[in-house]
Order: sequence, then C-alpha cells, then structure tokens
Amino acid sequence: MTSNTKTHQAVRALVEGAIMVALAEVLGYLKFWHMPEGGSVSLMALPIVFFALRWGMGQGLLAGLAMGVLDFMIGGGFAIGWQSILGDYVVALTVLGLAGVGHKKGFAGVIAGSLLGTVGRYLVVTVTGATLWGEYMHDLYIFHFTNPWPYSLVYNLPALLSAVLVTVVCGGLYRLDPTRKYLMGEDLG
Repeated sequence: MTSNTKTHQAVRALVEGAIMVALAEVLGYLKFWHMPEGGSVSLMALPIVFFALRWGMGQGLLAGLAMGVLDFMIGGGFAIGWQSILGDYVVALTVLGLAGVGHKKGFAGVIAGSLLGTVGRYLVVTVTGATLWGEYMHDLYIFHFTNPWPYSLVYNLPALLSAVLVTVVCGGLYRLDPTRKYLMGEDLG
C-alpha cells in the first residue's frame, strides 16, 4: 500500500467516523422508551457499532470516545460528578468500539462484535449505576431493592434490550449485499 493510499484510507475513515458519530447523535434523540431516572432505548449505538465493524476496533474505540464526549456535551447529559461523566457517557460509549473485533469476519463476526460492544456498554452503565447512582435507588417497578448491584442490573435492562436490538439490526443489514460489501471494505461501484 502506497503512502498516498494510506492517507486516502485514513481520511476516508475520519470522514466516515464523523458521519457515523453525527448519525448516532441524531438517533439518540429518537427514543423508543425513556427511562424515568435517565437512560433510554434507541438505536444510537448502531452507527458506532457499524463503523467499528467496518474499520476495526481501534477506529471504533475512537468513534465511540468522540460519541461519548459529544453526547454528554450536546445530548443533554446529566451527571453527578466527573465519575458519572466518564462512566455513563465516555467509557460507556467508547466500549461500543469493541465491536471491531468482528471486523472482516463475516456474519459470525458481525453478530459477535455487535454483542461484545453493546453488552460491554450495558456492563459499564451497570457498574456506574451500582457504584455512583446506588445511593439514589428506590423501589423499581414491583421490586424493593436494598443492594445497588441488583438494582442497577434490573434498571439497566433496557440498555441490554438496546444491545439485542442493535445486534439484530446489524445481522439483518449484513444479509443485504450492499451493506455486506460496505462492512467488508469492498468497493461498492
């Protein structure tokens, strides 16, 4: 690969990453369900996971990091301190880039990568919920919790629902020929 080709690929990845981060922010405003104490079910993760599957884990982690910072700054983020900014936004959205482990690994890679990135996000918000937000826990639905860990696991189940939704959408889109070519880095022309 020549220096010019590498530069072209780097610029292309940067531009696609910026587009995917912007698309993710827009999708974050289209919520299927908004949880009472913060959090929601949306397809915000889809463009970042898609980008990570196309460009790999390194580029995906960078896009997720950019998404986390942007979402906190302009997405109406709420935090009780720097720890919740890092946990609920920056780290939680950065780990979506772990989907890049499925880069160029076919359908199984798309499914495994999508699950890894999105379930990773669920785990991060669950840990943040138990360690930082646990003191604010209250009765949740029909449950009465005294321990913040089970509370956070249950409260963040919609994030896990989002993970499954994103994985199913990625798997379904991979079955379409143009999407498969895009994810595999093939020329669409």
